[in-house]
Amino acid sequence: MFRIVIIFLLTLPLTAQAFYQWQSDDSALELRGLLRGTGLAINNANDELLFEKDKFLTAGGFGRLMIDAQTTGMSIEAHAVQSVIDSELRTGGSRVSSVVAIDRSDAMQWSFANQHADLMIDRLNVQFSGERFNIKLGRQAINLAATYYFTPNDFYAPFAAQTFYRTYKPGVDAARLDWLWGELSQLSLYTVLTYQIDNIYSAKRQTSPDWSDTSVLARASTLLGDFEWAVLLGKEQGDNIIGVDFQGELFEWLGVRGEGHLRFPDELDQSRDIKFSLGLEHRFENTLTIRIEQFYQRSGADNEQQYLLSRQAINTNSYYLAQNYTALGASYEITPLLNSDAVWIYNHLDSSNLLALYGTYSLSDESELSMGLNLSVGEQSHNGMLNSEFGSYPKSVTVEYRVYF
Repeated sequence: MFRIVIIFLLTLPLTAQAFYQWQSDDSALELRGLLRGTGLAINNANDELLFEKDKFLTAGGFGRLMIDAQTTGMSIEAHAVQSVIDSELRTGGSRVSSVVAIDRSDAMQWSFANQHADLMIDRLNVQFSGERFNIKLGRQAINLAATYYFTPNDFYAPFAAQTFYRTYKPGVDAARLDWLWGELSQLSLYTVLTYQIDNIYSAKRQTSPDWSDTSVLARASTLLGDFEWAVLLGKEQGDNIIGVDFQGELFEWLGVRGEGHLRFPDELDQSRDIKFSLGLEHRFENTLTIRIEQFYQRSGADNEQQYLLSRQAINTNSYYLAQNYTALGASYEITPLLNSDAVWIYNHLDSSNLLALYGTYSLSDESELSMGLNLSVGEQSHNGMLNSEFGSYPKSVTVEYRVYF
């Protein structure tokens, strides 16, 4: 059945459709959409305490409706997302969800069909723009990352290193002020609301914010030579933060990226934490891009016995359990219609590995087919114990068909 669906999608005749657009002298309205059909095949470790099934096939669908309206000095953005997926696709068959929860209110999310279908407002914000000031209020995507794979300064719905489809970053409930205080300099102020989890065994959030953990951050950036430098200061979920990031080019061929922060916990019994990532990259004339990144977090485990399996430990903005990681990745345009990506991630504590391969083929101006393969290497979990981090990851194949309109 799965094979028949893929063949059908590949041979489906498509009519080129433009998005709806209306425009006058000083106003504009744009309506866009995206439909995604996903199929997933998984091979989990044979551990009944952690996984409901060791092997299974599943599928799901997603739809995104996007509205952008603009007038003089003001714009509005709204994204509604409808998903129809089963619990296995949500969790990969895990008995303890491994998905990093998005810290935002559930007030704009509704579940149907016995929790298998969800309608959510992923973005809803208004922006006021002036000559030097921009103010954005409401649910919006916030990206503070400078590095590509490991992004310790991206506190709000970060992408995992092995995530290649990053077109739409999830929105969080926030206010943002940008002040252009120089031709190449900017000061940005962020206020992001935090919501407590209703139940440690689910990812559902309360509808009212926890004002004591509201995040308030300031980021000042400027261009010096061939590098952009930035300083990050503020409070993130009750902890004081001091961070930096930079990105630029050396010798006109070597890209350098780095970011990190020092966290001062609000709780007296917790020690300071430091996280940083440093990356190098080069793009060849034949479109091949090579990247390598090194990541360190002091709060990570320094032995396998410290790996935490509780839901509370998983609900952080970090996907990683140990202290030191290396990622080596590449992307290459095989043909003008076929693009490929790969990343290999190595855990220095337990010597486990994760290899992620990804390809995207453009079927038309409005549609594409992607395929991903994740291969994990390491000692598998047993009786609910993580003997290695990536060894507990499933081996999986994902096929996704996307239509834009």
